[in-house]
Amino acid sequence: MYGADLARVYDLVHRERGKDYRARDRGGRRRGPAEQAGAGRLLDVACGTGGHLRHFADLFAHVEGVELSEPMAEEARAALPGVTVHAGDMRDFRLGTTFDVVTCMFGSVGYMTSVAELGRALRMFARHLEPGGVAVVDPWWFYETFADGHVSADIVTVDGVTVSRVSHSARRGRTSHMDVHFVVAEPGAGAQHFVDTHIISLFSRSEYEQAFRDAGFAVEYLPEAPSGRGLFVGVRG
Repeated sequence: MYGADLARVYDLVHRERGKDYRARDRGGRRRGPAEQAGAGRLLDVACGTGGHLRHFADLFAHVEGVELSEPMAEEARAALPGVTVHAGDMRDFRLGTTFDVVTCMFGSVGYMTSVAELGRALRMFARHLEPGGVAVVDPWWFYETFADGHVSADIVTVDGVTVSRVSHSARRGRTSHMDVHFVVAEPGAGAQHFVDTHIISLFSRSEYEQAFRDAGFAVEYLPEAPSGRGLFVGVRG
């Protein structure tokens, strides 16, 4: 999962599928207290290949990232020279500095396997925030809103590279299991097929909110955020 094969085509696929990084990023900044505070330092946790960081850099004076997958982190570093991307797990990272804003986008927090792990991650976010700092979290689908059996399919071609992506998601207890099939074809190189399987927790909205409060945040849920899943905005006490 999130290995070299996916890292190479990740941004290409999601950008061409219509993922609007800028709208997500401006939406979270506009609605959060950080806008009024004139925040200058941002940390993006689970930053992937740097798609969100690229736009956060236009909004903040200083940005850094944390990413668990080394192939994804390498793509981010190549795309964003001068931006520090740390290797780290959102449940346990220590950078020795604090930020005005911590973000965790694109449902990445759903990879926490339990409410306890969700709490650990949020406490890490709080540890890396200044008092009054803001955590903005794009959750995965809630237990009560997940669409069991959802199928998604796209084909994109950019600079001679054609990628097909077909995914199927199914509910299994308190998790969603998503199998994503990719076929990548290039002239002279043939076609390559690989599958990414994602097991993502289905927390309820109330479980998210309680985890924020337990980590020391005052939390607000913004249902109209661009992802379709809403955003949680927590202010560290």
